[in-house]
Amino acid sequence: METAPRVYPACGRSSLDRVTTNDRQPLRIVLTGSESVGKTTLAADLAAHYGVLAVPEFVREFAQSIGRPIVYDDLITIARSQVALEEAHLERARALRHTLLMHDTDPISTVVYAHHYFGGCPEEVEALAISRIPDRYLLLDIDVPWVPDGVRDRGEKRTELQQLFEETLVRLGAPISRIHGSWSERRTRAIAEIDHLLSIRN
Repeated sequence: METAPRVYPACGRSSLDRVTTNDRQPLRIVLTGSESVGKTTLAADLAAHYGVLAVPEFVREFAQSIGRPIVYDDLITIARSQVALEEAHLERARALRHTLLMHDTDPISTVVYAHHYFGGCPEEVEALAISRIPDRYLLLDIDVPWVPDGVRDRGEKRTELQQLFEETLVRLGAPISRIHGSWSERRTRAIAEIDHLLSIRN
């Protein structure tokens, strides 16, 4: 279930200039956090703002397609498939000479949910997560309403899950920026953080 990389049109010329002017590895920004914090929406919004690609979340489509609950034996497939999506988008981003790539999620989410649901995580999944730590995680706070969507099932566990996300990121030595506030405020804060990272990289 591979999704073809999609380029979002830039909102302005200055944004496009910042992300298409050198040949280095794209700056990789991953949105992460508990359920219903706006990761998918914000990833697409930020990709549109900068005119770049956004790597989608594999597990959502997988969960909807299998017609049963996810089990422990699915975790390696989920992590490998997420990595394959990332690689396809990274290759396309390089071809487009983008210096920024947005991610809706990454294998660290698989690590977190493995521990939450099953009490442990396959070694391969954690190794994949460690090997692919991006330039920055934007950890989205849970200070927005939880909205059920047919896949989410942990509304009452948001605080516990958010703590597990933070603990896992810290344990794996990941670079984190915490993003909170209303939907518009978190968008503004995310853009400010990405602009800063782009500026110190150039």
